[in-house]
Amino acid sequence: MDAKTLFDEKMPKALAKDPEKARELNAIYMFKVTGARGGTWTVDCKTDPPAVTVGESGTAECTIEVADGDFESMLADPQMGMQLFFQGKIKIAGDPVLATKLSNLFGFGAG
Repeated sequence: MDAKTLFDEKMPKALAKDPEKARELNAIYMFKVTGARGGTWTVDCKTDPPAVTVGESGTAECTIEVADGDFESMLADPQMGMQLFFQGKIKIAGDPVLATKLSNLFGFGAG
């Protein structure tokens, strides 16, 4: 699955289906995915209802920058996230603790 499919289709449906579960994350994430299959999205799990917005919206507490191919690898195998981070292929700004919750967010959106 690519970033556009996740953030434009799957994640908004999942957030609408189970907003309480999304709000448990209690964070605003920004994703900057570079490459042809990328883009910039803000995932706001604090708002009511939780929402995905194309572009930069609100004040992100955790920003993740990654190339589209690496992002797709991470979605396919969440264990890749740490490996890509230590290789310098994922850049995280803001609260690093929130980055540790990404598997919850992606598992939620990819479901």
